[in-house]
Amino acid sequence: MDALHDPGIPTGLARAAAADREDIGPLTAPSGARLLIGVASWTDPSMTAPGVFYPDGVTKPEARLRYYASRFPIVEVDSTYYAIPARKMAELWNERTPEGFVFDVKAHALMTGQPSEVDRLPKDLRAALPADLSKKARIYANDLPEELRDAVWATFLDALSPLKESGRMGAILLQYPRWIGPSRANAALIADARARLESRGWRAAVELRNRAWFDDRTRARTFDLLRRNDFSYIAVDSPPGFASSVPAVPEVTSNKLSIVRFHGRNTDTWEAKVTKVSDRFRYLYDETQLREWLPMISAISEQAEEVHLLFNNCYGNYGTTNALEMAGILLREGLVR
Repeated sequence: MDALHDPGIPTGLARAAAADREDIGPLTAPSGARLLIGVASWTDPSMTAPGVFYPDGVTKPEARLRYYASRFPIVEVDSTYYAIPARKMAELWNERTPEGFVFDVKAHALMTGQPSEVDRLPKDLRAALPADLSKKARIYANDLPEELRDAVWATFLDALSPLKESGRMGAILLQYPRWIGPSRANAALIADARARLESRGWRAAVELRNRAWFDDRTRARTFDLLRRNDFSYIAVDSPPGFASSVPAVPEVTSNKLSIVRFHGRNTDTWEAKVTKVSDRFRYLYDETQLREWLPMISAISEQAEEVHLLFNNCYGNYGTTNALEMAGILLREGLVR
């Protein structure tokens, strides 16, 4: 990673102070598409540190979310990947945000072929585990009896129901890991997710982290798979050169919604073991890099009714700074109003 793009939080603060906007509301593209820009966290310790993003005295969870929601119209919830939330949590998110605010929520690990720590499962699910699984530190969905796999999905969706009922629920983000590549079995995994969501009216989006999905031979089939299941494709900006690096493709697979997630381009940490998750995304985009996305955002906005731009480079105030900057660039270029 070039030091130019890891200048440290003080430089990020200076950039934020110089941004031509202090807050972002919903924006509208010439096509009429609704465009929401936000960040993939409001609680990361590097972000909640004094003097980074939150004003003095804004130190409690309620105050932080209220303040964040006064600056941005959307946020991504990442904590749900690690632990299924309690329904009460979603009720509190409703109370602490204005009408029209949107939550995109990361699917729990067991819903996308990834392992979960047993100790972080809800009490009822832990109690229902077979004896041999209850003794393990981590389990996969394939380890579970069918009724428990069903219970994971049902518990997760029930917990988020207050957001859906209030109109604050955006999309469930199904992020499949790099070992989930193109195959009939994995296409069936995606189709299974659709079957579980469709009857309940949940909107979902898919992020793929295996570049084989985008080879010349498989790319068209990949997008056809998402279209058949009416899943929104998540385009990504991420470090190049890895098996989990996928090309930036402005493809729209559902006209209801398109999403772009900006992971940063930190090649030193992308696939490395890190002490803190935010270190993986410690990267501050410059204006030239943000402008690279303008043609793709414009193309996406012509095809989708709603577009979400989510900055996952949520180290310190990097994500919030780049979100403000992106909004400013789009407005100056006349791509939104």
